[in-house]
Amino acid sequence: MPTSVLVAYGTTNGSTARIAEAVAEVLRKEGLTADLLPARSVVDVRPYGAVVLGSGLYINRWHRDARRFLRRHGRQLAERPVWLFSSGPLDASASERDIPPVRGVRRAMVRLDARGHVTFGGCLEEGAKGRIAQSIVRNGKGGDFRDFGAIEEWAARIADELMSAREEG
Repeated sequence: MPTSVLVAYGTTNGSTARIAEAVAEVLRKEGLTADLLPARSVVDVRPYGAVVLGSGLYINRWHRDARRFLRRHGRQLAERPVWLFSSGPLDASASERDIPPVRGVRRAMVRLDARGHVTFGGCLEEGAKGRIAQSIVRNGKGGDFRDFGAIEEWAARIADELMSAREEG
């Protein structure tokens, strides 16, 4: 079963990239090979036995690069285990309760028979790109709400599932 995992992400300000990096680090620590790439840079997913795809949320939609990744690689993604994550809430809500995926991600989950989805808190700090992001920070609504303990636990569950499948296969 799969030992090579692609961890891809769509991000504007880098917050989601750091979450993806933490996921890849845990997968590697658990004995898997994990490549970390921006979604826009992925040419082919066929070399990978599994894929983790994440995106920041922007007005209830995934980042353009992550949406394009799903369209471009949909057929191959449907043939392997896939996990999805979103990042975005600029408050503690993602740590307090399960936040369901937005509509487009929910549809992708069904199409791909994804193994799971989780929403993590986001991060928006001084120097953020984009007029809306800058306004949010300027109005005191930004901050770092990522819970790296929860991110690492989620990644460890993925690793456990993949390692168990490998041992059975």
